[in-house]
Amino acid sequence: MGRTSKFVLNSASTALLQVVTMVAGFITPRFLLMAYGSDVNGLISSINQFITYFNLVEAGLSSAAVYSLYKPIAENDHGKINRIVTAARNFYIKSGFIFVGLVFVLAIVYPWITHTEVLDHQTIFLLVLVLGVNGALEFFTLAKYRALLTADQKTYVISFASIVYTILNTVIVVVMSMLRVNILTLRVVALLSIFARSMILFVYIKLNYKFIRYDADPDYAAMDKRWSALYLQIVQTVQNASPAVLITLFSTLKMVSVYSVYNMVMSGINGIMSVFSTGVSAGFGELLVKDDRRAFTKAYRDFEYLYYVMASVVYGVTLATILPFVHVYTHGVTDVEYTNLYFALLFVLNGVFYNLKTPQGMLVIAAGLYKETRIQSTIQAAILLVGGVILGFKFGLIGVMAASCLSNLYRCIDLLFFIPKTVTHLSLGPTFKNMIEMLFMVAAIAIVSHFIFSTWPGSLLTWLLYGACNLVLGLAIVLGFHAVFEHKSFHIIIDRLNSLLGR
Repeated sequence: MGRTSKFVLNSASTALLQVVTMVAGFITPRFLLMAYGSDVNGLISSINQFITYFNLVEAGLSSAAVYSLYKPIAENDHGKINRIVTAARNFYIKSGFIFVGLVFVLAIVYPWITHTEVLDHQTIFLLVLVLGVNGALEFFTLAKYRALLTADQKTYVISFASIVYTILNTVIVVVMSMLRVNILTLRVVALLSIFARSMILFVYIKLNYKFIRYDADPDYAAMDKRWSALYLQIVQTVQNASPAVLITLFSTLKMVSVYSVYNMVMSGINGIMSVFSTGVSAGFGELLVKDDRRAFTKAYRDFEYLYYVMASVVYGVTLATILPFVHVYTHGVTDVEYTNLYFALLFVLNGVFYNLKTPQGMLVIAAGLYKETRIQSTIQAAILLVGGVILGFKFGLIGVMAASCLSNLYRCIDLLFFIPKTVTHLSLGPTFKNMIEMLFMVAAIAIVSHFIFSTWPGSLLTWLLYGACNLVLGLAIVLGFHAVFEHKSFHIIIDRLNSLLGR
C-alpha cells in the first residue's frame, strides 16, 4: 500500500472513529443518567478523570518508540525493530505496574474525598479498581502494538479495533442499563469490549508481523527521546483532567455529572476539529526541515485560513444548539438542573479558545519546540490550577470553567506572538484578523439562530432537524461573509474543493 493510500485510509478511519466515539459518548451517559442518576454518572466521570492523571507514568514512551521505529521500518531492519519493540514492551510493563499501584491507592482514598449516599465505600473502592483495568490493559497489551502500527503508518488498524471496542462497550452499557443491573456488575461485563480490542490487534500483529520477537536484546537507548515530550504531556494532562477533579473537590458529584454532559458535547466537537488537523504537523515538519520557506508560507497561510473558517461554522452551530441539546438529552433527569445559559457560554467559549490556537500549536509540534515552550505551558497550567482553586471554591463549576477559559486565552495570546517570531517569521496581522473574524462569526451564527429558530425542539429527532437547519444557516453566514469581505482568500476554499472533486 502506497503512502498516499495509507494517508487516505488513516484519515478516513480516524474520522469514522471520531464519529463513532462521539455518538457513543452521547448514548452511554444518557442511559447511565436515566438508570442510575446524576450521582453515579458524576462518580464515574470523576474517577475516570483521576485515572487519566495516572497515564503520565507512560509520558513520552509512545512518542519515543514511534520516532525510533521510523528508520528501521523504512530500511526493513527486522533486528533493530525487534530490539526497539522489546525495549518499549519492557518499559510499558514497568509503567503498567506503577499505574496499577496508583489506581489501588486511589481506590483506598477516593471513597473518603467524595460525598455520595448512593453507593457505599466498598462499592466505590471496587468501582475504581474495575475502571482502572481499562488503563492497565493499555500498558500490558495495546501500547506496544500501537507504537509499531503508528510508526508503520497503519493507524487505521488501531482505529478499526477501537471502533469495535466502542460499539461493543456501548451495546453492553445500554442493554445492562435498561435491565437496571448493578453498576459494578455493568462495568465488569463492559471489560469484555477492551479484551476484544486487544485480541484484534494481537491477531493482526501475529499475521502481518511474523518476524516480531519479544526476546531480543532490548535497545533502551532508542527510548532516550521520551523525556523531550514528557513535560508537555504532563501539562496537557493537567489541562484536560483538572476541571473534573477540581469540581469533585469543591462541588458535588451532581455538578460533576453536569460538567460531564457539557464536556461530552465539547469533546465530540473537538474530535471533529481534530480530524482537520491530525497528521498535518508531519507535513509542515517536512517543509521546515527542507527549509522550503515559500511552500511552507503558502501552505501554512492556506491551512490557517481554512481551519478558522471551519471552526467558525462548527462552534457557531455548537453555541446555537448546545442548550436545546442538553435540554432534550437530560429530559426526565430531575435531580439537578442541567440547562444553564452560563454553563453553555463558558463551555463553548473554552472550546473556541482551545481551538483558536490549534494552527499555532500544530507548529510547536512540527518544529519540535517542546523545551522552548515549557515556561508558557507551565503558566497556562498554573492559571487553570490556581484560578480553578480560587474561583472553584467560590463559584463551583462556573468558576472552574472561567479559569479554564482564561488559561486557554493566555495560550492563544502567547502563541500569536511566539510562532511568528520563532517559526513562521510572518506578520501576525493576518492571523489576528482570522481569529477576530472567527469570534465574530461564532457570535453572529448564534444570534441569528436565536431570532430565526425561537422554538426549541422537544425530542432528539426534532433536534437533529434543528441542528441541520442551524448547520445550513451557519454555512450560509460564514461563506457569505468570506465571499464578500475576504474575496481573495475565499478562492482558497473553491480551489481546494475543486481539487478534491477532481481527485
